[in-house]
Amino acid sequence: MPQIQRVTVWNEYRHEKTNDRVREIYPDGIHEAIAGPLRQQGFQVRTATLDDPLHGLPPAVLDQTDVLIWWGHAAHEEVSDDVVRAVVRRVWNGMGLVVLHSAHFSKVFKTLMGTSCDLKWREAGERERIWVVDPSHPIAAGLGECIVLEHEEMYGEHFDIPAPDELVFASWFEGGEIFRSGCAYHRGRGRVFYFRPGHETYPTYHQEDVQRVIANAVSWVGQAAGAAPVYGNHQPAERLSR
Repeated sequence: MPQIQRVTVWNEYRHEKTNDRVREIYPDGIHEAIAGPLRQQGFQVRTATLDDPLHGLPPAVLDQTDVLIWWGHAAHEEVSDDVVRAVVRRVWNGMGLVVLHSAHFSKVFKTLMGTSCDLKWREAGERERIWVVDPSHPIAAGLGECIVLEHEEMYGEHFDIPAPDELVFASWFEGGEIFRSGCAYHRGRGRVFYFRPGHETYPTYHQEDVQRVIANAVSWVGQAAGAAPVYGNHQPAERLSR
Protein backbone atom coordinates (compact mmCIF):
# COMPACT_ATOMS: atom_id res chain seq x y z
CA MET A 1 0.00 0.00 0.00
CA PRO A 2 1.49 3.39 -0.95
CA GLN A 3 2.00 6.14 1.53
CA ILE A 4 -1.27 8.09 1.49
CA GLN A 5 -0.98 11.08 -0.81
CA ARG A 6 -3.52 13.69 -1.81
CA VAL A 7 -4.02 13.55 -5.56
CA THR A 8 -6.06 15.80 -7.85
CA VAL A 9 -6.85 14.47 -11.34
CA TRP A 10 -7.53 17.31 -13.78
CA ASN A 11 -9.27 16.74 -17.12
CA GLU A 12 -10.75 19.00 -19.77
CA TYR A 13 -13.86 16.78 -19.80
CA ARG A 14 -14.98 18.02 -23.21
CA HIS A 15 -14.61 15.03 -25.57
CA GLU A 16 -16.70 12.82 -23.29
CA LYS A 17 -19.62 15.22 -23.71
CA THR A 18 -19.45 15.59 -27.48
CA ASN A 19 -18.00 12.36 -28.91
CA ASP A 20 -20.01 9.14 -28.66
CA ARG A 21 -16.93 6.93 -28.97
CA VAL A 22 -15.17 8.69 -26.10
CA ARG A 23 -18.33 8.61 -23.99
CA GLU A 24 -18.62 4.87 -24.59
CA ILE A 25 -15.05 4.21 -23.43
CA TYR A 26 -15.06 6.71 -20.56
CA PRO A 27 -18.70 7.17 -19.49
CA ASP A 28 -17.68 8.91 -16.25
CA GLY A 29 -14.88 10.89 -17.87
CA ILE A 30 -11.19 10.23 -18.37
CA HIS A 31 -10.57 11.78 -14.95
CA GLU A 32 -12.61 9.10 -13.21
CA ALA A 33 -10.96 6.31 -15.22
CA ILE A 34 -7.61 7.57 -13.89
CA ALA A 35 -8.86 8.34 -10.38
CA GLY A 36 -10.62 5.02 -9.70
CA PRO A 37 -7.56 2.72 -9.79
CA LEU A 38 -5.60 5.22 -7.67
CA ARG A 39 -8.34 5.21 -5.01
CA GLN A 40 -8.24 1.42 -4.99
CA GLN A 41 -4.52 1.60 -4.20
CA GLY A 42 -5.03 3.85 -1.21
CA PHE A 43 -4.49 7.34 -2.59
CA GLN A 44 -6.82 10.16 -1.56
CA VAL A 45 -8.14 11.37 -4.91
CA ARG A 46 -10.33 14.26 -5.99
CA THR A 47 -11.10 15.37 -9.56
CA ALA A 48 -11.33 18.75 -11.26
CA THR A 49 -12.37 19.80 -14.76
CA LEU A 50 -11.96 22.76 -17.07
CA ASP A 51 -15.51 24.07 -16.67
CA ASP A 52 -15.46 24.05 -12.87
CA PRO A 53 -15.02 27.47 -11.21
CA LEU A 54 -11.30 28.33 -11.40
CA HIS A 55 -11.03 25.04 -13.37
CA GLY A 56 -11.53 23.20 -10.08
CA LEU A 57 -8.13 24.42 -8.86
CA PRO A 58 -8.69 27.27 -6.39
CA PRO A 59 -5.88 27.95 -3.90
CA ALA A 60 -7.52 25.79 -1.22
CA VAL A 61 -7.46 22.76 -3.55
CA LEU A 62 -3.90 23.31 -4.79
CA ASP A 63 -2.68 23.80 -1.21
CA GLN A 64 -4.15 20.39 -0.32
CA THR A 65 -2.76 18.61 -3.39
CA ASP A 66 0.47 16.63 -3.16
CA VAL A 67 0.27 15.41 -6.77
CA LEU A 68 -1.63 16.94 -9.70
CA ILE A 69 -2.37 14.77 -12.76
CA TRP A 70 -3.13 16.76 -15.93
CA TRP A 71 -4.96 15.55 -19.06
CA GLY A 72 -5.78 18.11 -21.75
CA HIS A 73 -6.19 18.10 -25.51
CA ALA A 74 -8.39 20.56 -27.37
CA ALA A 75 -8.84 23.48 -24.98
CA HIS A 76 -5.37 24.36 -23.72
CA GLU A 77 -5.90 28.05 -24.48
CA GLU A 78 -9.04 28.15 -22.32
CA VAL A 79 -7.03 27.51 -19.19
CA SER A 80 -6.63 30.72 -17.20
CA ASP A 81 -3.13 32.14 -17.07
CA ASP A 82 -3.70 32.88 -13.37
CA VAL A 83 -4.42 29.21 -12.70
CA VAL A 84 -1.37 28.19 -14.74
CA ARG A 85 0.84 30.50 -12.68
CA ALA A 86 -0.62 29.09 -9.45
CA VAL A 87 0.02 25.50 -10.56
CA VAL A 88 3.59 26.28 -11.64
CA ARG A 89 4.30 27.99 -8.30
CA ARG A 90 3.03 24.92 -6.45
CA VAL A 91 5.34 22.68 -8.48
CA TRP A 92 8.29 24.94 -7.71
CA ASN A 93 7.32 24.69 -4.04
CA GLY A 94 7.15 20.89 -4.02
CA MET A 95 3.89 19.66 -5.54
CA GLY A 96 4.33 16.72 -7.91
CA LEU A 97 2.94 16.88 -11.45
CA VAL A 98 2.08 13.99 -13.80
CA VAL A 99 1.41 15.17 -17.36
CA LEU A 100 -0.47 12.76 -19.64
CA HIS A 101 -0.62 12.40 -23.42
CA SER A 102 -1.62 15.59 -25.25
CA ALA A 103 -1.12 17.67 -22.12
CA HIS A 104 2.40 18.04 -23.51
CA PHE A 105 0.85 21.12 -25.15
CA SER A 106 -0.71 22.43 -21.94
CA LYS A 107 0.30 25.87 -20.75
CA VAL A 108 1.48 24.33 -17.48
CA PHE A 109 3.89 21.86 -19.10
CA LYS A 110 5.21 24.34 -21.67
CA THR A 111 5.86 26.89 -18.93
CA LEU A 112 7.78 24.36 -16.84
CA MET A 113 9.77 23.10 -19.83
CA GLY A 114 10.48 26.49 -21.42
CA THR A 115 10.17 25.05 -24.96
CA SER A 116 7.44 24.60 -27.59
CA CYS A 117 6.89 20.92 -26.61
CA ASP A 118 5.89 20.26 -30.24
CA LEU A 119 6.10 16.88 -31.96
CA LYS A 120 4.91 14.78 -34.90
CA TRP A 121 1.57 12.98 -34.61
CA ARG A 122 -0.73 10.66 -36.55
CA GLU A 123 -4.07 9.20 -35.53
CA ALA A 124 -4.18 5.80 -37.25
CA GLY A 125 -4.87 3.35 -34.43
CA GLU A 126 -1.50 1.64 -34.72
CA ARG A 127 0.40 -0.56 -32.29
CA GLU A 128 2.64 1.13 -29.73
CA ARG A 129 5.36 -0.75 -27.87
CA ILE A 130 6.51 1.23 -24.82
CA TRP A 131 9.96 -0.03 -23.88
CA VAL A 132 11.28 0.26 -20.34
CA VAL A 133 14.69 1.88 -20.86
CA ASP A 134 15.44 2.37 -17.15
CA PRO A 135 14.22 -0.75 -15.32
CA SER A 136 15.81 0.49 -12.08
CA HIS A 137 13.56 3.55 -11.92
CA PRO A 138 10.72 3.42 -9.35
CA ILE A 139 8.19 4.40 -12.03
CA ALA A 140 9.01 1.14 -13.87
CA ALA A 141 8.37 -1.04 -10.80
CA GLY A 142 6.24 -4.10 -11.50
CA LEU A 143 6.51 -3.87 -15.29
CA GLY A 144 8.01 -6.27 -17.79
CA GLU A 145 10.34 -5.23 -20.59
CA CYS A 146 7.62 -3.32 -22.42
CA ILE A 147 3.94 -2.36 -22.54
CA VAL A 148 2.08 -3.16 -25.76
CA LEU A 149 -0.93 -1.04 -26.75
CA GLU A 150 -2.64 -2.47 -29.82
CA HIS A 151 -4.23 0.84 -30.86
CA GLU A 152 -2.92 4.29 -30.03
CA GLU A 153 -2.21 7.67 -31.56
CA MET A 154 1.36 8.06 -32.80
CA TYR A 155 3.68 10.70 -31.39
CA GLY A 156 7.06 10.99 -33.09
CA GLU A 157 10.41 12.71 -32.66
CA HIS A 158 11.61 15.32 -32.62
CA PHE A 159 9.86 16.08 -29.32
CA ASP A 160 10.85 19.66 -28.47
CA ILE A 161 11.49 19.30 -24.75
CA PRO A 162 14.61 19.75 -22.62
CA ALA A 163 16.63 16.57 -22.22
CA PRO A 164 14.89 14.63 -19.41
CA ASP A 165 16.69 14.34 -16.10
CA GLU A 166 15.73 10.67 -16.33
CA LEU A 167 14.27 8.80 -19.31
CA VAL A 168 12.14 5.88 -18.15
CA PHE A 169 10.25 4.82 -21.30
CA ALA A 170 10.72 5.06 -25.06
CA SER A 171 8.04 4.12 -27.59
CA TRP A 172 8.14 2.43 -30.98
CA PHE A 173 5.14 2.70 -33.31
CA GLU A 174 3.91 0.38 -36.03
CA GLY A 175 4.57 3.08 -38.63
CA GLY A 176 8.26 3.17 -37.65
CA GLU A 177 8.54 6.26 -35.43
CA ILE A 178 10.10 6.36 -31.99
CA PHE A 179 9.35 8.71 -29.09
CA ARG A 180 10.62 9.59 -25.62
CA SER A 181 7.45 8.58 -23.82
CA GLY A 182 8.39 8.62 -20.13
CA CYS A 183 10.33 11.72 -19.10
CA ALA A 184 11.18 12.70 -15.52
CA TYR A 185 12.22 16.19 -14.40
CA HIS A 186 12.98 18.21 -11.30
CA ARG A 187 11.61 21.75 -11.23
CA GLY A 188 12.38 23.76 -8.11
CA ARG A 189 11.42 21.51 -5.19
CA GLY A 190 8.90 19.62 -7.31
CA ARG A 191 9.06 16.62 -9.61
CA VAL A 192 7.39 16.30 -13.02
CA PHE A 193 6.73 13.15 -15.04
CA TYR A 194 5.42 13.13 -18.61
CA PHE A 195 3.79 9.88 -19.80
CA ARG A 196 2.80 9.70 -23.47
CA PRO A 197 -0.14 7.29 -24.09
CA GLY A 198 -3.81 8.14 -23.58
CA HIS A 199 -5.64 9.22 -26.74
CA GLU A 200 -9.29 9.65 -25.88
CA THR A 201 -10.75 7.27 -28.49
CA TYR A 202 -8.81 4.25 -27.20
CA PRO A 203 -9.27 2.45 -23.84
CA THR A 204 -5.67 3.08 -22.81
CA TYR A 205 -6.46 4.14 -19.23
CA HIS A 206 -8.27 0.85 -18.62
CA GLN A 207 -5.02 -1.03 -19.32
CA GLU A 208 -3.50 -2.46 -16.14
CA ASP A 209 0.13 -1.63 -16.92
CA VAL A 210 -0.78 1.95 -17.80
CA GLN A 211 -2.61 2.26 -14.47
CA ARG A 212 0.48 0.85 -12.75
CA VAL A 213 2.74 3.45 -14.39
CA ILE A 214 0.45 6.28 -13.30
CA ALA A 215 0.34 5.00 -9.71
CA ASN A 216 4.12 4.59 -9.66
CA ALA A 217 4.51 8.08 -11.09
CA VAL A 218 2.24 9.55 -8.42
CA SER A 219 4.38 7.92 -5.73
CA TRP A 220 7.61 9.17 -7.31
CA VAL A 221 6.61 12.79 -7.99
CA GLY A 222 4.82 12.97 -4.64
CA GLN A 223 7.87 12.29 -2.50
CA ALA A 224 8.30 14.96 0.12
CA ALA A 225 10.40 17.92 -0.93
CA GLY A 226 13.31 19.14 1.12
CA ALA A 227 13.42 22.33 3.14
CA ALA A 228 12.34 25.47 1.33
CA PRO A 229 15.40 27.46 0.20
CA VAL A 230 15.88 31.02 1.41
CA TYR A 231 16.69 33.66 -1.20
CA GLY A 232 17.76 37.29 -1.19
CA ASN A 233 20.12 39.19 1.11
CA HIS A 234 21.33 36.83 3.83
CA GLN A 235 23.18 37.13 7.12
CA PRO A 236 26.36 35.02 7.49
CA ALA A 237 25.99 31.61 9.08
CA GLU A 238 29.43 31.98 10.72
CA ARG A 239 31.01 34.96 12.43
CA LEU A 240 32.97 37.05 9.93
CA SER A 241 36.64 37.71 10.72
CA ARG A 242 36.34 41.36 9.82
